[in-house]
Formats: sequence, C-alpha cells, structure tokens
Amino acid sequence: MRTNKSGFTLVEILIVVVILGILAAIVIPQFSQASLEARESSLISNLQTIRSQIELYKIQHKEVLPTVANFDHVMTSVTDIDGADWVAGTAYGPYMRKVPDNPFSDGNTVDGVADDWLYTPNAANGTYTFVADDGGTCPDGTLHSAL
Repeated sequence: MRTNKSGFTLVEILIVVVILGILAAIVIPQFSQASLEARESSLISNLQTIRSQIELYKIQHKEVLPTVANFDHVMTSVTDIDGADWVAGTAYGPYMRKVPDNPFSDGNTVDGVADDWLYTPNAANGTYTFVADDGGTCPDGTLHSAL
C-alpha cells in the first residue's frame, strides 16, 4: 500500500522564512525613514502656521506681539485690539484652536526657556523668533531650532 503525503519539507519552509527575513530587513528601515520624514514635514508645517498667525496677530493688534506669558491665551481666544479679552467692539481671533504639538516632543508648551516651542518676542523692534525646542536634528544635520 502506498499513501500520498502532501506538505512542505523542512528545507522549503526554511527557505521561505529566510526570504521573508531578508524582505523585512529591507522594508522596515524604509518605514522608519518615512515616519521620520512625516514628522519633520509636520514640524515645518506647524512652524509656518504658528509664525503666520503671530504675524496676523501683530497686524491686527497695532504691531504689538503677544508676550510669552499670554501667548497661549491670546492666540486661542477672542481679543480686542489691545489684546485684552473681548467684551465689546471689534473682535480679533482666535488665531488657532490650540497651539499645535511639536511632533518630536509630543507637547505644545510655549515659553521662553527649553521646552516644546521657544518663543522670544522683541517688543523694542517688533521682531520675534519662534522655533522648535526639542533638541532634535534633521537627517541632513540641520537643528530643528534652525528651521
């Protein structure tokens, strides 16, 4: 009597496992690079958005910049021309629903010291800097704080 046995041999299974391992070794680094690039794109987009909203605030508030202390409040609420909470008259803002998260630190704290975002207004000449303050660098070596 002869029985037909069907199935894969151990060698065939090992060959498939090795091929899958090689493919995984090639594909997984590509996904991690894509993830990093997506976070960098998000960081650049967030910086552009915040900076443009600061400029709009400045234009609508007699060329006065928000201070570090009141940044979150005045950028996410309705204010009068002097930057106080709106009660009557012309209303300005809100400029954002909330301050966006820094995709590398996963926080949205804005202050004048090390944190997620670093905002330094210069009231004397009407300039400011708003940068990411996560200590990270891009693959090309550019610091996030230089974007």
